[in-house]
Amino acid sequence: MSDNNRQVWLVLSHGFNMDGRAASQTITDKIPHLLNLGVEPIVVSAITGKKDKVVEHHQVLPAGPVALRFDLRHYLKQRIFSRVIYRIVMTIISLVLLPFILIEKLFIRIETHWSWAITAYIAGARIIKARKPELIYSTGGAYSAHLAGYWLSRRFGLPWIAEIHDPMILDVQPKNTRVRFSGWLEGIICKYADVVWWFTEEALARARARHPELGERGHCLLPGSNPPEFVRPPYRRSKHLVIGHFGSLAETRNLEFFLLGLRRVLERNPLWAEHIRLHLYGGGIDPVSARALRDFSHPSMVEQFGRLETDPKTGESGREQVIKRMNAVDCLLLLHGTIPVCEEYIPSKMYEYLWTQRPILALVWHNPQMERMLHELGHWAVKADDGDSIASALEELHARWMRDDLADSGVPSPYTSETATRQIIALARESLTRRPLRT
Repeated sequence: MSDNNRQVWLVLSHGFNMDGRAASQTITDKIPHLLNLGVEPIVVSAITGKKDKVVEHHQVLPAGPVALRFDLRHYLKQRIFSRVIYRIVMTIISLVLLPFILIEKLFIRIETHWSWAITAYIAGARIIKARKPELIYSTGGAYSAHLAGYWLSRRFGLPWIAEIHDPMILDVQPKNTRVRFSGWLEGIICKYADVVWWFTEEALARARARHPELGERGHCLLPGSNPPEFVRPPYRRSKHLVIGHFGSLAETRNLEFFLLGLRRVLERNPLWAEHIRLHLYGGGIDPVSARALRDFSHPSMVEQFGRLETDPKTGESGREQVIKRMNAVDCLLLLHGTIPVCEEYIPSKMYEYLWTQRPILALVWHNPQMERMLHELGHWAVKADDGDSIASALEELHARWMRDDLADSGVPSPYTSETATRQIIALARESLTRRPLRT
């Protein structure tokens, strides 16, 4: 125990304190609650996030050239504001690392950030010797955190708890080197972690089927999110029905089917093109969405705002700006995707959406748990590839907008970071009553 009678936990998270990243948000949001509940976290992360000012935070570079280039790119982009200088510096770094990158990609075809496990292990070992933490807590997205957690647990005999963000493997994947590595690591986690949890019931069920030895040490634990820290202004209907999408788009999570449903609505109600606006916040447009937008006959209905970064004038982070804009739209669009991983995955953005108390239109793919959670709170959850169902939901949304019936629900989200943290602490304390390491 530390001097202030807190339990010391060693937290391994590659993406800790990265503004706007889901993998960061999942652990970063828990830190205040860990502190309030008597835990002193010591964090080891990559250099890509901000240095934390509240908890002890160690940032380390990866050992391999592929991950090193990735992390340096993000690190320097936050600090070099001249695009020309940034490109020059990155070109020099890339040229220096190029021979080593080619060697790594030729012989080690596994997860990009695998080598961060090496330096995280070295930093973690030094911390364990000096601070004597009670346990090791590894959390995604990068799997290297779990690899480092396993090594440290075996070396020092400490209890190890692991948080799996996305499914590590899918039964439908071709068995290449990367998939075999992920499968091996999932097996290691299921065999040796004292507690391990997934974010959906289906992900837990499939992992337990692949690894029966997991037994009762496996859990489903919903991560939730923190409520916004500002007073939300009351919703006011504007001259347009604004549907907001916040987050990244990808070929596997794109606008194609949503625009198909919107096009069917406009075929039946052409004048609605003057009423409806789609606002897009986040990274770039993926090729599938770009093609769908080119084919969409009403381009003025779509406005792109890009990724919101920290505002130097106000000091507001990109995430703070995004949350405010979420609270102001008429409806939030949640895209789930149309690939097998969606059966075991709930977008972390959903938990942020729920805190706004704004209506949500979710395009869901084969995930009854996600549908149930949304329906229970009065939101739309339609099949992700069903243009007619999407069109019907949009027509109902428009009717409610016309009669000014889209006020905040008044129902706070039941899925909170505090609840998740309390569950984690309870599971961890239970693990401390058992043997610290399984052999």
